[in-house]
Amino acid sequence: MFENAPARPHAAPLHVVAQVEGMKPNPQSIAQLFEAEESALLHFAIGIVRRRDVAEEIVQEAFLRLHRIWDQVGNPRGWIYRSIRNLALNHLRDHPRETELAQDCPSPDEGLPRDVLGRSEAVGTVRMLLAEMPEDDRNLIRLKYLEDLKYQEISRRTGLSVGNVGFRLHHLLKGLQDALQRAGIEGSQG
Repeated sequence: MFENAPARPHAAPLHVVAQVEGMKPNPQSIAQLFEAEESALLHFAIGIVRRRDVAEEIVQEAFLRLHRIWDQVGNPRGWIYRSIRNLALNHLRDHPRETELAQDCPSPDEGLPRDVLGRSEAVGTVRMLLAEMPEDDRNLIRLKYLEDLKYQEISRRTGLSVGNVGFRLHHLLKGLQDALQRAGIEGSQG
């Protein structure tokens, strides 16, 4: 679908970009972003609108919009998550009756319990928030929680002092927690 889309200008070394929660380095093309994130984005949208067919349309619309402005977007992964969230919320606002019916009569092809949908939405929101973070911040979170490194090792790898590593991680996690609460996600169940 996006094979002929322009390549993204190289912004930072790919090995520096975070790999938290399955996040991959910043994509160099829209096709690469689509390949890497389509499934996660679809689950994110389903978690919000509760209907697979609507979620598929929302993901498709977001990618079409991104394709038109690809060269102008500095953080395409963050942009696409935010765009899908906004499109999904707009859909819920514009189709309240449809949303009520979908909640009363779950579609048999979805087959996803409400708690799974809530977790999908929560995970998608975390991915969106991580994607919007500066690369250095995502890298700190990746080193601590994906690679399970101690502050001393993170300090050695990043050049930050041990105290600064702890301070920054504390504030990054507090910021994520606050953003999740503002999004209406209070616990691990979404």
